[in-house]
Amino acid sequence: MTVSVILFTSDLRVHDQPALAAAVREADEVVPLFVLDRGVRRSGFDAPNRLAFLADSLTALDEELRERGGRLVLRTGDVAEQVGRVVTETGARTVHLAAGVSAYARRREDRLRAGLSGLRCGLRVHEGVITVVPPGAVTPANRDHFAVFTPYFRRWAEVAPRRVLAAPRSLTVPELPGHPLPRRRSVTGTAPALARGGEREGRERLRRGLARDLDGYAEHHDDLPGDATSRLSPHLHFGTLSAAELVQRARGRGGPGAQAFVRQLAWRDFHHQVLAARPDAAHADYRPRGDRWRGDEREIAAWKEGRTGCPVVDAGMRQLRHEGWMHNRARLLTASYLTKTLYTDWRVGARHFLELLVDGDIADNQLNWQWVAGTGTDTRPGRVLSPLAQARRFDPHGAYVRRWVPELADLGDREIHSPETLDPARRARLGYPDPLIDPAEGRARFRRARGLD
Repeated sequence: MTVSVILFTSDLRVHDQPALAAAVREADEVVPLFVLDRGVRRSGFDAPNRLAFLADSLTALDEELRERGGRLVLRTGDVAEQVGRVVTETGARTVHLAAGVSAYARRREDRLRAGLSGLRCGLRVHEGVITVVPPGAVTPANRDHFAVFTPYFRRWAEVAPRRVLAAPRSLTVPELPGHPLPRRRSVTGTAPALARGGEREGRERLRRGLARDLDGYAEHHDDLPGDATSRLSPHLHFGTLSAAELVQRARGRGGPGAQAFVRQLAWRDFHHQVLAARPDAAHADYRPRGDRWRGDEREIAAWKEGRTGCPVVDAGMRQLRHEGWMHNRARLLTASYLTKTLYTDWRVGARHFLELLVDGDIADNQLNWQWVAGTGTDTRPGRVLSPLAQARRFDPHGAYVRRWVPELADLGDREIHSPETLDPARRARLGYPDPLIDPAEGRARFRRARGLD
């Protein structure tokens, strides 16, 4: 009997799963393996919200495999060591793995290849499992990656998509021991309204979104109170949905909404190809600007708590803490406020987001933060988003602020975004803080620091 191993990482699904399909195709028996990696734990990346979503996703993956005659094998420890043990126990000749882009993913791949070579077992790394277009598949002349999105998107859109694969009908798993799957209820410190994970949940959300929201996506995805975003980002991060399948289904639907949705998926691929080429962008400025960040601890604490005195910023930060997720427009506003109004290092904000975001992805999180901070790929690094102008445009009646900042719920539509203009006695009764800084002052300070005046 021939045996293959598929090591699941950020691809926790059976539908459109090229690594799983290859493992099933080439061997009589397949070991679907997930390792609770101690290296991830040491890095601090296993934050409670992601651990809970992961527990849901592993349970759902096991259920999908059992419906096909298989099961998920769980091990705990060093990933290279545990994979080696499974190979030794089963006599497997190939381990299948989805390609990653982070420095950690690269080191993991190198360690696996080195360890397996001594066991006479090959490592097959599959591109295009986590992204639509693999990093490095399209490049500009004489460079290893695109540094600007628009030309990248033009080339990305020309790439012929790979065929979307059906889930395997059946598979046979050899007898070998594994650990009990983790359960959400065993994870403490999660957000009160954290979404549920798993492939079935993701596919149901996709089905509802395609039927209900896709046609209006272009017009409404920035609408803060409308909440017309797809909310599929956690499923993309854990791979419980395939980005390639999402693009195929959106293009099949057609229309401006589908085009706008596909463009957002291209942004995700763009960030992955940047990080693949420049792994240190996860912690170092992609384009250094000579910043001497302020780092006022009182201001940072107020920002994290949603007590800056800027209502739309505070609403976003409170949504993050309550849901482990934040609206995409609010992410831009809260990040711009921290980096360009308070002039605080983007790494402070990126770290806080990774502590709470269920979709905390190194490529998307770090490079979006760098884009907003003007140290990344933004072609206008000096742009500063006005919180008031943005709030009036994307939350014109204050519904988003009223939901998340209930102290201000009784204010009128114009007052709710600028409560500091109320008379002092009325402001005092609200129990809401005064602004940390006047946005105009913060903008001027940022421009001076960057030498833009």
